[in-house]
Amino acid sequence: MIDLHGSELDEMIVAEKKQVASEYHNEAWADGISDGIEADILAETAMATAVTELVRHHGEAEVLEMLDTLRRRVEYGEFRAVRSFQ
Repeated sequence: MIDLHGSELDEMIVAEKKQVASEYHNEAWADGISDGIEADILAETAMATAVTELVRHHGEAEVLEMLDTLRRRVEYGEFRAVRSFQ
């Protein structure tokens, strides 16, 4: 029997929700591509929707901090399709 404490269980639930959300996004992305919508348009629309929702729930200042973190992650190459490690 697995004994999970509250925070461990909460982390597992969040991880599962993120996995399911990713699957939903992948399905919507594939549907958009198959309908002839360019990847750039899908990406820009997804980002605008996400930022709008984040601002609604967390406020502009917190979202700007999140975006700064994302910028650094982009600069470090985290989102490159092929990354090289030195």
